[in-house]
Amino acid sequence: MSSSALKPAVELASTRRVRFPNESTEYRRVREQLLAEEIELRRHIERVAELRRELPPGGAVTRSYEFEGEAGKATLSDLFGDKQTLVIYSYMFGPQREQPCPMCTSFMSTWEGKLPDLEQRIAFVFVARSPIARLIEAKKARGWTRHRIYSDASGDYTRDYVSAADADVPGYTVFTRRDGSIRHFWSGEMGPSTADPGQDPRGAPDIDPLWTILDTTPEGRGKDWYPRLSY
Repeated sequence: MSSSALKPAVELASTRRVRFPNESTEYRRVREQLLAEEIELRRHIERVAELRRELPPGGAVTRSYEFEGEAGKATLSDLFGDKQTLVIYSYMFGPQREQPCPMCTSFMSTWEGKLPDLEQRIAFVFVARSPIARLIEAKKARGWTRHRIYSDASGDYTRDYVSAADADVPGYTVFTRRDGSIRHFWSGEMGPSTADPGQDPRGAPDIDPLWTILDTTPEGRGKDWYPRLSY
């Protein structure tokens, strides 16, 4: 819908007649202002998603990438299954790490119950640089049963789509398969160089609900708190 056809956010916010016990007039006034900003945020998120969907065709995948999964070797094409879109989350668990990244582990834990829903529409897999035996061991330790995990033992895929220097960093990449041709569609490109002052590097939209939930609380994300592997 054209932005010109939308009612002003301030007008929509003023139609909400919500009141909570014992709140002050000042609270309601400021909350209504915040609601208008939240409406604008929702609209901006949708505009960005629309722009993403309208990207021109990405680069064709002409290189043959091979992964090692729990059931053996697999090509990039195999990872699609019967879907036309594939999401690969590259997590930080390279051979040099004794344990997987706590942040990646926390994020991946989010998807245990959501993968059956996502996989109705897309393929979603998780890739790391460690040998598959280590990835399987870590998966079992976390109690994950639905994650499709793969080892990029050679590092060919990682160097092309995550880090040219083969650094131990996370990556989120989307591929499409149309008419037999696999193309890169979109990758998260935000990081330390695009972070605002005083903020931990993050993407937008933030696909980790941990941070989204904390953003609704007075404590917020905090300045130095991060998930751990155990508490």
